[in-house]
Order: sequence, then C-alpha cells, then structure tokens
Amino acid sequence: MKITLTTFLTLDGVMQAPGGPDEDTSGGFEQGGWVVPFADEGMNRFMTGVFDRVDAFLLGRRTYEIFAGYWPKVTDERDPVAGRLNALPKYVASTTLDKADWNNSTVMSGDIAQEVARLKELPGRELQIHGSGALARSLMRRDLIDEYNLLFFPVVLGAGQRLFDDGGLPTSFELTRSSTTESGIAIHTYRPVGRAAYGTFALDE
Repeated sequence: MKITLTTFLTLDGVMQAPGGPDEDTSGGFEQGGWVVPFADEGMNRFMTGVFDRVDAFLLGRRTYEIFAGYWPKVTDERDPVAGRLNALPKYVASTTLDKADWNNSTVMSGDIAQEVARLKELPGRELQIHGSGALARSLMRRDLIDEYNLLFFPVVLGAGQRLFDDGGLPTSFELTRSSTTESGIAIHTYRPVGRAAYGTFALDE
C-alpha cells in the first residue's frame, strides 16, 4: 500500500486543532477550529476523493481519540468519510494506549517504523494518515510517506504545533496536483523525490 498523508495547515504551518476549540489544547493552544470559517464544497469534494482511495488508516493516538469520539456517532454508511472510517482497518501508533475499542482498530506499540514498513508491503491502494503530526514527523524522518496532500488555509495563527519542525529530513518534492477552492484553500499534492538540492545565484568572477 502507498502511504499518504493528508493534513490541514495554516499559512504559517500550524496543524493543531483544526476542527474545534477543544480538539487539542496541549501547550495552552487556544485557537482551535480555524478550519471551520473556510470549509466549502471544494474542500469537501477533495476530501471525498481522498477517502474514495483508502484501504486502511494509520493514526497517532491523539488523532485516533478525536476521531473515535466523533465518527462512530455518524451512522450513515453512505457518508463518504464516516462509512470508511467506521468500517476499514485502523492502525494506531501509541506507547500509552492499551486497547482501541473502535471497530477494526489495532494498537501498534513496538517499533512503529518497522511496523509501518511491514504494512506498506500489504496489498491495497492507500494507507492513509490524517493529521497525526508526531507520527507523521517520525515517518518523514525515515522516508516512509509516499505522498502528501497539504491543504493550506488562508489564516495565520502565530502559535501551535507545526507539521514541519526543526530536525526534519531535508527533502525535495515534486508537485503532482494543485487546486484552489472557493474560499481560498490552496490544495497541493506532493511526492518526495529525494534529498534537498542546493545551488547559488552568485555571479562567476
């Protein structure tokens, strides 16, 4: 399976608590819910397309708990997001979670990178990461993510957890798809193509 990451980001790279004020207040974050004013049909169409390609989910503990507290309550099996989240396999990367009660969930508590590499060998289309910043950063450092769907919202917060932090692996990307929604959400799909390259604009003497 191909591992894909889909996440919402502000223009200054914050990914924390996009869906509501109480979603993730760690670190004293008080600006949750910044996605809501911009949510539109273009965003919904894109996300429906993402969920149409999924065969399993890979989630960090916090994202798993947020999802498990909401999506099981959406019981319409025809819902393009809830229907898949509630039915398909969900792998949870956690060293603190003893069990995961949401249907078809498995806790991975050993060597996460090794477990994820094993999952990549399974047949299927996409093993999807949604949010899950700490997990995503750990996998990026090991070149285990094959594709990035980054949705940039036209807002700057100035604080909060970011997807790309200090100490990341220098990486070059190829843009494979790009679009903009009615409310100004810029959606970019990237594929990593190797280590970052460098040059200079200095004039030859």
